[in-house]
Amino acid sequence: MEASVSLTTERARVKYVPTIVSQAEIRAAVSKSGFEAVELGGQAEDVEAKAREHETSVQRQLLILGLVFTIPLFLLSMARDFNFLPLSFYSMPPMPGMMAETWPWFDWLLLALATPVQFVVGWQYYVGAFKALRSRSANMDVLVAMGSSVAYLYSLLVVLGLFSGMVYFETAAVIITLIRLGKFLEARAKGHTSEAIKKLMGLRAKTARVVRADLETEVPVDEVRVGDIVLVKPGEKIPVDGVVIDGRSSVDESMISGESLPVTKKPGDAVIGATLNKMGLLKFEATKVGRETALAQIIKLVEDAQGSKAPIQKLADQVSAVFVPGVILIAAITFVSWYFLTPNIGDYQFTRALIRMVAVLVIACPCAMGLATPTAVMVGSGKGAELGILFRNSEALERAGKVNVVVLDKTGTITKGQPAVTDIVVHKNWNENDLLKLAASVERGSEHPLGEAIWAEATNRGLTLAEPVGFQADAGNGVQAEVEGRSVAVGNLRMMESRGYSLNGLSSEVTRLQSEAKTAMLVAVDGKVESVIAVADTIKDSSKEAIEELHRMGLKVAMITGDNQKTAEAIAKQVGVDEVLAEILPEGKSAEVKKLQSRGNVVAMVGDGVNDAPALAQADLGIAIGTGTDVAMAAAPVTLISGDLRGVVRGISLSRKTLNKIKQNLFWAFFYNVILIPVAAIGHLDPMLAAGAMAFSSVFVVTNSLRLRSAKI
Repeated sequence: MEASVSLTTERARVKYVPTIVSQAEIRAAVSKSGFEAVELGGQAEDVEAKAREHETSVQRQLLILGLVFTIPLFLLSMARDFNFLPLSFYSMPPMPGMMAETWPWFDWLLLALATPVQFVVGWQYYVGAFKALRSRSANMDVLVAMGSSVAYLYSLLVVLGLFSGMVYFETAAVIITLIRLGKFLEARAKGHTSEAIKKLMGLRAKTARVVRADLETEVPVDEVRVGDIVLVKPGEKIPVDGVVIDGRSSVDESMISGESLPVTKKPGDAVIGATLNKMGLLKFEATKVGRETALAQIIKLVEDAQGSKAPIQKLADQVSAVFVPGVILIAAITFVSWYFLTPNIGDYQFTRALIRMVAVLVIACPCAMGLATPTAVMVGSGKGAELGILFRNSEALERAGKVNVVVLDKTGTITKGQPAVTDIVVHKNWNENDLLKLAASVERGSEHPLGEAIWAEATNRGLTLAEPVGFQADAGNGVQAEVEGRSVAVGNLRMMESRGYSLNGLSSEVTRLQSEAKTAMLVAVDGKVESVIAVADTIKDSSKEAIEELHRMGLKVAMITGDNQKTAEAIAKQVGVDEVLAEILPEGKSAEVKKLQSRGNVVAMVGDGVNDAPALAQADLGIAIGTGTDVAMAAAPVTLISGDLRGVVRGISLSRKTLNKIKQNLFWAFFYNVILIPVAAIGHLDPMLAAGAMAFSSVFVVTNSLRLRSAKI
């Protein structure tokens, strides 16, 4: 059984074996811990929104009730303490049959005002304290319940004549009301921290126009099935993921990818649910619906990240585990010290010691420490989703800020990954189209971008391709097959040399093409190299700018590729990388990442292909380009939904800003307790001021985290 709980998002994820434990037992365990289990089901956002709205409403009502009784209670107490009212106001003549002393009706009035605050407004703290103690733990409810109860019960005993001295009903009431104010503000702020999730959920289309039995029907989006033909008119949202089968249009994908420029869609192109069709009519086949759509997966990733614990939170958890028992001990020492070790001042000796103890109990509530990390993680991961950056967990969000070396795969990451044939050089005995036909026929069985470029060139020329026989792929080197009775190999120089094929005087052409940043593919027929086909991949418009930004952030940038050294260096020179790792086979990429790590570097690997998956897993931080393969994205803790390398810059920048917020929050929480607990213990902090400071600390931590939403990334 495995469980993860986020008190900030108020969500729990439980993996369990039904034959060992039942849902009823899990719910009972949750209830015993002081919480109520609410199953989210399919309409998670509706259930959560209602739950948060209800929580905020309850806190508001309790706060109003507290203010109604606390304000007059406080004013009357202060008026008496500062002699604003005549002495006769506090007493009245004796009732018939009573002795000739005055009746302290004023204290009874204060008791009447304080009691609803103590046991109605503050009832949640008693319940929470009871359940925490029953579970053999201690939380802020224990401290609040103890602090306010001590002040209230002592005052009650004074009113009943069992003690002599002042009453402190206003202290107990103000403590509870101020903390309730903090809870109300915290509940409202928590709603804002999950705003990114709400925005994502709000993107979904409500209905879809599907074609069934040659009839066009509008159905709820949840009723769309895989294989349905869906129509989307201009200005409408695309309801689910699919592949275009008819029509052309431009689609605004900014709500998913963070990229502002519309993307052209034509038959064969993929479309993403929740994006906006801007111009033409599109007809597409639904491929992913419900929880399988890209938007649903994005929402799940963000929720997982927000519910996970960042490594930096371990410190706060370790401190919090011993914090409350430690505070209770300090409070007890404070009482004993003031009562037994200070000069005796009569009846006020006990009261003074009691008030000092209450101040210590109230000021030390650890809510700020508990909120410091998760609130920043929630806002940071949500902000990332808005920018098209998905962090799989909070550990990835934290680690991104510690990266000092970024390794970029070349094809599909720095470059567009759509190479095209630029030159064809053939031996004098051959015709250009004949050799291209043989090479393209072999490449029909290849999925490599370079092979696809050769096949595309032959198709564009209208050449009729033959069926390859005995196709074989030599990973990272090339391919070979038999075409029309001839043995044809298409690959790099390393492949030809390893097989001992004659270069037929074409080595100088290979050198020339490589110097022009083109990849030279050699075509061998029956053991002799008869042609060199040059393929070039264009650099993405954003690559150079992104690398410059990474340099400005103090990061070293390396490029890794299976291309030859000269081609790789030519590309590297254009974009300005610091180190070139060329002629690296797919299985060697992870080894190169490991070498960089062995030098003490924290390495981020950015890639998009299946062959990048081992390196993405090996790196301290794997960043997958969302336009790449599912395998790469599954291996990486961070995914950039778009193919724009500037997302790497934004992701690292966001991580650094989030880490700064966490450190600021933790500093405030620890500093606040380290400074104010001793101040309360030595008698320089009134319990009411302590309650206000405690409430303010929690609100400060949440609002400080919320500032990330408007931060420039």
